[in-house]
Amino acid sequence: MTRSELIKRIAERNPELAYGDVVKLVTTFFEEISEALADGNRVELRGFGAFWTKERQARTGRNPATGAPVSVEAKLLPAFKAGKRLRERLNGEAE
Repeated sequence: MTRSELIKRIAERNPELAYGDVVKLVTTFFEEISEALADGNRVELRGFGAFWTKERQARTGRNPATGAPVSVEAKLLPAFKAGKRLRERLNGEAE
């Protein structure tokens, strides 16, 4: 599902909300999660899952075309762990 598909489904399920308001809501939701992760915070949505950042250490990689060593800098990567209710729903165990 893409962001625009998500916006469309939310708008269809909530006809009392203006489409523009739904766009603002979804955009703000993702921006807040992104900003919290960029600030080094963990984001936990009970029943859905948790987002946090992991640090990948600097390392020496290889250029696949030449085999020459290449320095790869340390970086932060987003990580996600599904919540219990989400796992149950995916496995057909939800009520």
